[in-house]
Amino acid sequence: MTHSVLHTTDTLHSKPILGWREWVTIPELNLEHIKAKIDTGAKSSALHAFAIEPYRKQNQRWIMFAIHPEQNNTDIVIECHAAVKDRRIVSDSGGHKQRRYVIETQLLLGSAIITAEITLTNRDSMLFRMLIGRTTLNDRFMIDPSASYCQEKSHSPSTV
Repeated sequence: MTHSVLHTTDTLHSKPILGWREWVTIPELNLEHIKAKIDTGAKSSALHAFAIEPYRKQNQRWIMFAIHPEQNNTDIVIECHAAVKDRRIVSDSGGHKQRRYVIETQLLLGSAIITAEITLTNRDSMLFRMLIGRTTLNDRFMIDPSASYCQEKSHSPSTV
């Protein structure tokens, strides 16, 4: 009788590798090349947002928000619109609770297209415009905490 053994390395090499920081594109929000921190310690993903204004569109809850896509550069402002999926209490890394809007959108991370729930919060004081948490990663990738930018920059389908 023969036994088939799946070695850990076989599983490891079947998944794309991410570094502790990667470039992310969010086509539905017209955001390209957002620097994101990959954070397996965080449950949810978060995107920098300010000037958040809820509104109604065809009897559905929507949100308008602005983003400075580049850290330390307030000259560039992109206005975004998205349907509201939820509003939740989220604890930040310091344990502070905040009620945040949640949107659902597609992310391009290298060649992967991921549907993700993202909370909106002001990340001006943070080093990254976006944080990708473990719920978004959902066992799709291997994380190498010693590496950075393992995936190539993705482009929105309309710009390819």
